[in-house]
Amino acid sequence: MTDFAIALQKIEQEHSAALDAAFSAWYPELKKIAHARLYRSGLNGSMQTTALVHDSYMKLVSGPDRPFSNRLQFLAYASRTLRSIVIDTIREERALRRGGDLDLVTLDTALEAGVGPAIDVEDVNAAMDDLAKLDPALARLVEMRFFGGMTAFEIAKALGISERTVQREWSKARALLLTMIEA
Repeated sequence: MTDFAIALQKIEQEHSAALDAAFSAWYPELKKIAHARLYRSGLNGSMQTTALVHDSYMKLVSGPDRPFSNRLQFLAYASRTLRSIVIDTIREERALRRGGDLDLVTLDTALEAGVGPAIDVEDVNAAMDDLAKLDPALARLVEMRFFGGMTAFEIAKALGISERTVQREWSKARALLLTMIEA
C-alpha cells in the first residue's frame, strides 16, 4: 500500500470516528427532529423514527467529508439529509405500481368546510428546489427550520447572522414558498 493510500485511509477513519462521536452525542436530539418530520409529513405510521435516524446516519457516512465543528453545523447538515430521506420515502409510497396516484376521498365532507387545503410534502419539496435556485440562503434557512427543527436562535448562531434577520428571512421564505406552492 502506498503512502498516499495509507494517508487517505487514516483520514477516512478519523472522519468516521468524528461522525460516529457526533452522531452518538446528538442521537436523542436527532430522534426528536426525525419524529417531528415524520409526524408533519404523514409518514408517522409507515416509517419508524429510529429507522429514519439510522438511514440519515448511513447517508451521512456515505456522503462527502464534512467537518462538523459544532452541534449546530451537524444538525444543519442532518436536517438536509432527513429532508431527502422523507421526500424519497413519500415518492416511493406514491409510486404508481402501489396505487399512489389514487385520490383520497373523505366520507365526511363537512370536515373540509373550515379547513384549508392540505399542503402536499412533494409540492413543498418542489417549491424548496425552486427557492434554492432563486435564493439558496433562504432554502437553507427553511431546511434548518422546517426539516431540522432548529430555533431562530440556533439558526442565527449557525449562520452567523442576527436572530431578527432569521425571523425576517423566515417570513420572506414562507411567503415565497406559499406563492410557489399555490402557482
